[in-house]
Amino acid sequence: MHHPPLPAVRDARAFFPSFVPGAQVPWLKLLHISAVILWSGSLLYMTAAIATAAGSAAPVAVDPVRHGVLRAIFTLMATPAALVAIASGTTIFLLQGPVAPWLIAKLAVVGLLVLGHGVCGMLVLRTERQAGAEGTASRGVRVVSGCVAAASVLWLGVIAWLVLAKPF
Repeated sequence: MHHPPLPAVRDARAFFPSFVPGAQVPWLKLLHISAVILWSGSLLYMTAAIATAAGSAAPVAVDPVRHGVLRAIFTLMATPAALVAIASGTTIFLLQGPVAPWLIAKLAVVGLLVLGHGVCGMLVLRTERQAGAEGTASRGVRVVSGCVAAASVLWLGVIAWLVLAKPF
């Protein structure tokens, strides 16, 4: 049985005849922005909830630590949203082409946001451990959580400015 040769992989239309270059970019941008909003919102919520859990002398009525809400938000919302935001942003970059200096700066700041995401995950774990052992988390967790929240707001503002102004 003889199979016809496969078309060259130079053009996506060879495999997808209805493929129109650039037509997917608006949908990818919508996906990217939605994922960034979900990611940043969940990071800011988690830092506030961690600070609240760390600052309470007595367990609150619905303790987010005891009910696993913080871990669920981190593992089921924030991390998948971060992955979708990064993957869709990378795809947009690959489809749109040339690298500009503002984009390199934006990627560096996104790296800082990813660092804040990791610190937030460590705070969730530390809060869970300390709440289970002592009843409440330490003051240091509350301070670090506030710093992560403030830094995240700053980084998100810088990212928005870089994307909208494209200063260089």
